[in-house]
Amino acid sequence: MGIPVKLEVFEGPLDLLLHLIDKNKIDIYDIPIVEITSQYMEYIRNMEREDLNVMSEFLVMAATLLDIKCRMLLPKEVNEEGEEEDPRQELVEQLLQYKMYKYVASELKDREGDADFVMYKKPSIPEEVEQYVEPVDLDRLLGDLTLSRLTDIFRDVMKRQTEKIDPVRSKFGKIEKEEVSLTEKFTYIHGYLKEHRRFSFRSLLKKQHSRMHIVVTFLAILELMKLGEIHVEQDHTCGDILIERTGDGDADGN
Repeated sequence: MGIPVKLEVFEGPLDLLLHLIDKNKIDIYDIPIVEITSQYMEYIRNMEREDLNVMSEFLVMAATLLDIKCRMLLPKEVNEEGEEEDPRQELVEQLLQYKMYKYVASELKDREGDADFVMYKKPSIPEEVEQYVEPVDLDRLLGDLTLSRLTDIFRDVMKRQTEKIDPVRSKFGKIEKEEVSLTEKFTYIHGYLKEHRRFSFRSLLKKQHSRMHIVVTFLAILELMKLGEIHVEQDHTCGDILIERTGDGDADGN
C-alpha cells in the first residue's frame, strides 16, 4: 500500500512553475530547465484531477518545458541582429507577467479586506453652509479682458451709430424720450442666448436700434457676467470679444 501524498493546489501551470522557482531559490532569468522540468513532471504524475480542461493546461506546459529542454541541447539560434536567442525567453516573460498579475490581485484582496473596517457616514451639511454662494470674482471671470477694452468697443459702436444718422433729416421731426428698461434687455438677451450659444459682443451691439438700446444692452451684459450666466473671452489684444452661454441648458429669463 502506497503512502498517500497531499499535493498543494495551484491555480495553473504558471502558478506551479513560480512555486518551484521560489522553492528552489532559482533566478527567474536563468531557469535550470532540466531540473524544473523534472520536478514539474513529477508533480503532474501525482495529480488526480477529474477536470480534463485543467489537466490539459498542465500537460501543455509540460510539453512546452520538454520542447525548451530539447532546444537547449541544440546549437543556439541567432536572430537577425546576430544575437543568440534563449529558448527560455518567452517562458520567462510569461512568468514575470503572471507574477505581476498575482501580486496586484493580492494587493486588491488586501484592500478589499481593509474596506470592511471602513465606516461611511451620510454627509450632513448645515443649511447656512449649503445655501452659501461664492461671490463672483470679476477679475477672474474676465481673465485678461479689461473693462477698459469693453469701454473702447462700446464707444466704437456708439460712434458708428452716430455716423448712421442723417445730418439733414435728423433735424426734422419731434424728439421723444425712448424708454428702454433693463428687464426688457434681459429678456431680449436671454432669448438671443437660446439661439446663439457663442457670439460676438460687437455684433450684439450692432443689432441695437439706438444709443439708449446700446447703453442698456451694455449694462445687461455686465450684469449677466456678474451673475455667471455668460462667459466672456478675448483671444488676443485688440481682438473681438466673444460671449458664450454657460451651462448646457437653455438660459431662462428669470
